[in-house]
Amino acid sequence: MSETVTMNMVYEELKGMKKELAYIKNHMVDVDMFLTPEEEVKLEEALEEHKKGKTISLDKLKAELGR
Repeated sequence: MSETVTMNMVYEELKGMKKELAYIKNHMVDVDMFLTPEEEVKLEEALEEHKKGKTISLDKLKAELGR
């Protein structure tokens, strides 16, 4: 059996899909929020260097470079 598809049926289907897509976009996890194991190690190393005073501010680096 074949079903006749009307413009209104297509419109209603698209409207429903649009609502579902909006829900997905609002609840989707941002993959950039998660660190890889390698990034976690690098972050811990950087935090440790900062704690030990082995880092300088960006402003100080710019001054040293004459910018």
